[in-house]
Amino acid sequence: MIKNIIFDFGDVFINLDKTATYREFSKLGDFRLSFNLQELNNHYETGEISTNEFLEQYQKMFPNASRQQLIEAWNAILLDFPKHRLNFLQNLSSKQNFKLILLSNTNELHINWVKENISFYEAFKSCFDTFYLSHEIHLRKPNSNIFEFVLERQQIRPDQTIFVDDTKENTDSAARLGIHTWNNDPKTEDITNLFTIKSDLF
Repeated sequence: MIKNIIFDFGDVFINLDKTATYREFSKLGDFRLSFNLQELNNHYETGEISTNEFLEQYQKMFPNASRQQLIEAWNAILLDFPKHRLNFLQNLSSKQNFKLILLSNTNELHINWVKENISFYEAFKSCFDTFYLSHEIHLRKPNSNIFEFVLERQQIRPDQTIFVDDTKENTDSAARLGIHTWNNDPKTEDITNLFTIKSDLF
């Protein structure tokens, strides 16, 4: 029996354009997503470097770009948050049948954008029993230690838990620990269909 639901944020609740950041940075100059740059992004996502340090590194790559241009390019990935998904979550939360956990790879700039642009962010956040953001807990998906952290911290069993994420690498990692998973396709599936699509678990 499922007692716990762990949700991703991006492309589960808030829509993303995953090519937008690359596209916007390319407008500012020659942009290549090298291994070192990906490592920088990962360090920022796990809170190992500050927003200022992160932007300073990007400023070196785009010396003619303003700080605001860099921030806007970085945040371009973030789109809209359909209200029907909030309604689904609020209804689910009100029934109190499950422990609800958010587990998101995110960073300070992205979450600040969400707070400023999604009017119901606090209402969304209040639906969860626990709200884990990678830059705050210094762990990120798909590393197994982030799932081990959640299981241990929340004192929950993997066989009583389902994890929903749009990235297969992340759900594969969770599944290896015995957690039930739904690797949702944001193009064709919606979180509001969770109990239909995964009816065998509920």
